[in-house]
Amino acid sequence: MTKMPALSACHSDPATYPPGIAFMDGQYLPISEAKISVLDNGFLHSDATYDVVHVWKGAFFRLDDHLDRFFSGMEKLHMSIPFGRAEVIEILHNCVALSGLEDAYVEFICTRGTSPTFSRDPRDAVNRFIAFAIPFGSVANPEQMSRGLHAAITEFVRIPPSSVDPTVKNYHWLDLVKGLYAAYAQGAETAILLDANGNIAEGPGFNVFAVKDGKISTPKSGVLMGITRQTIFDLCAELQITCAAHDLAPSELRAADEVFVTSTAGGVMPVTKIDETSIGTGSVGPLTNEITEAYWRMHENDRFRQAIRYP
Repeated sequence: MTKMPALSACHSDPATYPPGIAFMDGQYLPISEAKISVLDNGFLHSDATYDVVHVWKGAFFRLDDHLDRFFSGMEKLHMSIPFGRAEVIEILHNCVALSGLEDAYVEFICTRGTSPTFSRDPRDAVNRFIAFAIPFGSVANPEQMSRGLHAAITEFVRIPPSSVDPTVKNYHWLDLVKGLYAAYAQGAETAILLDANGNIAEGPGFNVFAVKDGKISTPKSGVLMGITRQTIFDLCAELQITCAAHDLAPSELRAADEVFVTSTAGGVMPVTKIDETSIGTGSVGPLTNEITEAYWRMHENDRFRQAIRYP
């Protein structure tokens, strides 16, 4: 990394935003200064792809895997940015280093952008790259991590893969948001949606796993192929735990010995209640604890970490 770039001047009230640094239009900005045009198709039509990587104890975790998915998503959506892989890595490093954050949530985005004539033809738009780093956040708060989340299986169906390719990380979340409100109405804390065949799909920003008789299973299709999801498969191979992807009925999830969900935002998070049913003993299970501990140990493996070069 060359000399640390300078920040632009701050004009907005930073108190209304979390601390952090963004990269937009060739400059590094306080997060409160990062703005997007109301004409950007990413805003108007959710025409964008993105990825999120986290920084833990001063190092990126599985950054290469997140970049692979991001560049693959842009290719599938016919998008391009004026930065190669090495330049994107440099930008992400700079966002974190300038923020001074040792534990960070780092998002990088390609939107369809804007057309000078407001053309509806996506080929006329100039694609736009944005990145930012803010403090690390989790789907589950510390109390929920300790006792386990209360989830509700809703009647809402996740957008089918025949409509929106789930291998491309996207902002199509209205079905997930509707599911959240349905879950809140039942007194739950988060939602799990179904696929078109009535099987378990995923939740808002997380994949779902069930443990039964010492074996782990997760939905096989119609879900985002999460990097943390893949990490669970990798860990299970190391720990000699059977882990397979297959159709998972709601009844199977409720009857599981343990349930946990996974996300870059939070890692491995236990679920101890689904609808009105306590899962297993109603407390965080031993296999969930084992997987969780192995997941955080993996962050110390130089194969998966890239240290931030702070100024």
